[in-house]
Amino acid sequence: MRMHSILTVDDDENDQFICTYTIHRFDPGIKVLQAMNGLEALTLLKATTPDVIILDINMPVMNGFEFLEHYREEFATHAPVVAMLTSSHHAADRERALHYDFVTSYFEKPLTPENLRAMAVLLGDGKHGA
Repeated sequence: MRMHSILTVDDDENDQFICTYTIHRFDPGIKVLQAMNGLEALTLLKATTPDVIILDINMPVMNGFEFLEHYREEFATHAPVVAMLTSSHHAADRERALHYDFVTSYFEKPLTPENLRAMAVLLGDGKHGA
């Protein structure tokens, strides 16, 4: 499965820019959807299911962990890859995130091509998995 769309959920406009730039350098054909917090992401997910969700932890309105709770309860079908991308270096945050069976990865900012390759491998994307 190829990565066709990625939802980035982060309240920082600079981090959103870096994610979009890195994704388009990795593959200009990937559609990037953006949400500034977990609540915006949940609303967007009612209309579409991206291949990948990249989620920050610390955001106003609804943080990443609150999003994961609602996402688990409200959606029967989850994106194939849900990755946390955060500035948190705390082992407890990593453990808490990976406690959700649909969270596949935990990366520290900034997003890198290596992070995207790892997500592509999880999707079984031979084009990007090498």
